[in-house]
Amino acid sequence: MTTFDSTKSALPELLEDIRQGKIQLPDFQRGWVWDDDHVRSLLVSMARSFPVGAVMLMETGGEVRFQVRPVEGIAPEKVTDNPERLILDGQQRLTSLVQAIALPTPVATRTAKGKNIQRHYYFHIPTALEANDRLEEAIVGVDENRQIRGNFGRDIELDLSTRKLECEQLYFPCDQIPNSDEWEEALQEYNQDAFSTYMQFRKQVISAFRQYQLPIIELKKETSKEAVCLVFEKVNTGGVQLSVFELITASYAADGYNLRDDWYGSDIRNVQSRKQRLEADSLLGDVESTDFLQAITLLYTRERKQDDLAAGKLGKQVRPVSAKRAAVLELPLEDYKRWADSVEKGFREAARFLRKEFFYDQRELPYGTQLVPIAALMALIGDRWREPVIYDKLARWFWCGALGELYGGAGETRIANDLEELLAWFEDDSAIPRTVTDAAFQPERLDSLKNRLSSAYKAINVLILRQGAQDFFWKAGIQELDAQEMALDIHHIFPRAWCEQQAIPPKEYDTILNKTPISYKANRKIGGDAPSVYLDKLQNHEGVQLSDEAMDRILEGHCISPEKLRSDDFQGFIDERRKRLLGLIEQVMGKRVLIE
Repeated sequence: MTTFDSTKSALPELLEDIRQGKIQLPDFQRGWVWDDDHVRSLLVSMARSFPVGAVMLMETGGEVRFQVRPVEGIAPEKVTDNPERLILDGQQRLTSLVQAIALPTPVATRTAKGKNIQRHYYFHIPTALEANDRLEEAIVGVDENRQIRGNFGRDIELDLSTRKLECEQLYFPCDQIPNSDEWEEALQEYNQDAFSTYMQFRKQVISAFRQYQLPIIELKKETSKEAVCLVFEKVNTGGVQLSVFELITASYAADGYNLRDDWYGSDIRNVQSRKQRLEADSLLGDVESTDFLQAITLLYTRERKQDDLAAGKLGKQVRPVSAKRAAVLELPLEDYKRWADSVEKGFREAARFLRKEFFYDQRELPYGTQLVPIAALMALIGDRWREPVIYDKLARWFWCGALGELYGGAGETRIANDLEELLAWFEDDSAIPRTVTDAAFQPERLDSLKNRLSSAYKAINVLILRQGAQDFFWKAGIQELDAQEMALDIHHIFPRAWCEQQAIPPKEYDTILNKTPISYKANRKIGGDAPSVYLDKLQNHEGVQLSDEAMDRILEGHCISPEKLRSDDFQGFIDERRKRLLGLIEQVMGKRVLIE
């Protein structure tokens, strides 16, 4: 069965339905944004009977329930709260036409440079009749007083502030297009000699609007929320995509609940913001509304699955645990309310776990999406994550996901599987999650890790830091310096300039094997010198004497072989550092990494 119909609608009937509120907007639609040039262009296109694209509407009365609002320019108190159809695509065109044609009030638009203005639109009848290609010149926009002023507002260049002035100068107001009886009576009174000219204009231009058939694609009320979301994203060409959060916000609003206020807060209602509370934690600043909804949906769908199993359902009858968009869109309001506080606490507990693994800032996290199953898990098990056996399993799972680079792209299926499989693993040592068994780190991956934004790069960098790595210059740990907002970065251990002098290719020296986090000050001391040279400068800078043993301990903290570095043995250094980094990776993943 098809979920839509294709038809046509006469423009006057469509605009009248919008004016009466039979057709409205779902609340997730953004505001009207078209400028003066776009409005004029639309009016000219319709006057010439050119196609302006199809409009997409949706029947109301089905499972998709949204808070609604009338098209801009129409007073909310004058329309019903129960429209027959909603606009999914075509808002800009329909709002422009409603404001310019169907309402007597000025169009609230803006100039091409973004200045807010108000405009009444007219056709200058003599110009419009000269030729079709003169219609663009015939369109005139005047201000809210129906005047055009020049000389910085001191002079009136065109005055259409009364019917008499309109008729005498033969400027036809666009808001008379649907029904011009009043204007025609005024024309007979004030400028009867021009009536035949007007009738020609009416036949050529006004009739084009009145007879215009606008193509309509109408989604039936049986259309699902997920389909509405997908359709809106596909047809919305204005650059503002509809998110799951916006769609479910509109759905909850139909039941009187403001999800936007719950997430973003409201100064007017004095509502605290969940987002702000999470952002107060340096590890949770990138948690999005969709992440929060996914974590709650995991818990809701898990309960639903347990109910199905308890009822004796089998196979496909059992609804799965899910974090996919379709599942999020089915999340009932009562379940959101029931789980929201626990999941918020779960995210904060997730941050506490990550700090124990030496992550201190959101920039360091390999995958922000891994927070979703951890938060849901924390909401279920509470403080049990601190138990040694559970903690070790959770940590191993986390590092396997990060270093195995398993959370890239769309990871909704893995998120759901991991929640169930981690819970099972906590109770049964043999029920190892697929993320742990699937994870593999190939030694040659170290040779291709150059981008510090990649998940594996971030993970390995933290593995180095949690060994207690000290800066080469400042007498402090790297993470301590980072907390003090010192100028830190990841720099080459064998300097780029030195490597190039030795004809070492970038593919060998410009990888994580030859990089480590140090301060800007240390990097300046290193310069382009050979390690044997810059180590001497570091150990004897500004009158400070640092013994070889002390410097060697700093190097060891960065998984660097002091012997290979001091002898300027680049290849030996690379081979040794590879072994040391792979040792750290093996330790946290709980599996061997074989070197060929």
